[in-house]
Amino acid sequence: MSADVTRDEGGLKKGGLVVVFGGSGFAGRHVVQVLARRGYRVRVAVRRPNAAHFLRPMGDVGQVQPVQANIRDERSVKLALNGADAVINLVGILHEAGAQRFDAVHLVGAARVARLAAAAGVRHFIQVSAIGADHDSPSAYGRTKAEGEDAVLKAIPGATIVRPSIMFGPEDDFFNRFAALARISPVLPLIGGGNTKFQPVYVQDVAEAIARLLETPEAAGKIYELGGRETYSFRELMGLVLRETGRKGALVPLPFFLAKINAFFLQFLPNPLLTPDQVSLLKADNVVSGEAEKASRTLAGLGIEATSPETVLPTYLYRFRRTGQFEDRFAG
Repeated sequence: MSADVTRDEGGLKKGGLVVVFGGSGFAGRHVVQVLARRGYRVRVAVRRPNAAHFLRPMGDVGQVQPVQANIRDERSVKLALNGADAVINLVGILHEAGAQRFDAVHLVGAARVARLAAAAGVRHFIQVSAIGADHDSPSAYGRTKAEGEDAVLKAIPGATIVRPSIMFGPEDDFFNRFAALARISPVLPLIGGGNTKFQPVYVQDVAEAIARLLETPEAAGKIYELGGRETYSFRELMGLVLRETGRKGALVPLPFFLAKINAFFLQFLPNPLLTPDQVSLLKADNVVSGEAEKASRTLAGLGIEATSPETVLPTYLYRFRRTGQFEDRFAG
């Protein structure tokens, strides 16, 4: 499916105004770039618009416009939605801090954006959730993601839910974090023994999928699960980190109960490496379901060939090597 094809009636038309909540974040900046390239006008709704001006050059003059909005504030959300043809909500948190609580962001915030979008007559709505969203999840992150999906679909039954696996890319919070740990620690922990399965997905592939879903009428009311082409265990992913950073650290199994004890203290750091809630989330595999595969509600179903981590990781993890990109030159 060509990226510049205008979809059949019912899909979002080119030149429409797309409001992207959380557009300055890791995934958001890639979504904004893809939308601008496809000819949409993009309003980026963020808490601190002055920190989002780097997005403006992604489009023509005036095409990308950062505005102030906080999904916890009714008035700012309503103003950001003025004139919107479509809405994408990417706002999410990995750990709680201050007023940023899972319930307030993933459930109440998402519900507010969807409710006000419905009142504004918005027909195209995408809620970016996560594989792991489950009402029975032992993790508050997983439970509130599922509750947020329900709230969005209640307000806009035709909304599309997107659940990515862990996303990788230059600004990711997974590979960069463990690569930084590998640089200062002789060991990397294999939480729960390192057996949890993941399907890492390239953030650019996720952004392309979101854009295509806006233009796909058949996606209304459906849940898409986005994972990469291969499945890895946590142990295998840590092995990738060591290989790409040129480190020789040991991979040490850490039972869940010990990981949770360590995470209790780590969660009080300004940018915690691990929290007890994240340990709970790691107890379940993070892979595309058989149901989504069968129904083609995947990257492949959208005509996107998944990019492998081995292709992209070397382009940004090199900075964690002892001599950066010149390590091979100085080896030996």
